[in-house]
Amino acid sequence: MIVLKKYANRRLYDTQKSTYVTLNEVADTIRQGQTIKAIDAKTKEDVTAFVLTQIILEKAKNNNALLPARLLHMIIRYGENVLHDFFENYLEQTFNAYLTYRSKVDEQFKNWLEMGTDFSEMTQKSMRQLNPFQAFFGQFPSSKPPSEENDEE
Repeated sequence: MIVLKKYANRRLYDTQKSTYVTLNEVADTIRQGQTIKAIDAKTKEDVTAFVLTQIILEKAKNNNALLPARLLHMIIRYGENVLHDFFENYLEQTFNAYLTYRSKVDEQFKNWLEMGTDFSEMTQKSMRQLNPFQAFFGQFPSSKPPSEENDEE
């Protein structure tokens, strides 16, 4: 876990590297699988959720949207309690289920591609065996069909 100190001027200090870091650098660190903990330098309060939210909002600002406007209106309308309950109890479970489903679909798609590759090899082999002249060449005991001659080379 990487511990960051958040200063009043919005700067973040990586205590492990002994250097200031940007929100983008923190996001890259998280994408690489690291976990961060952000502590307010003055109050020693845990501000990790705030920093992570800030990263998400910066990304949304660059893309001009994170959540649909209708959903944002509902969040504001129904307030903090409903929102906290939803995020605490359902969103994480839903997101984890989605990631598991996506992983399984990707794995299944990969398996289908591998099967398709096997089928194409099997098809090529079958096509060589389905040579239209096979019956004709089979009449001559000393000769082999051209497809079998090529296989031996």
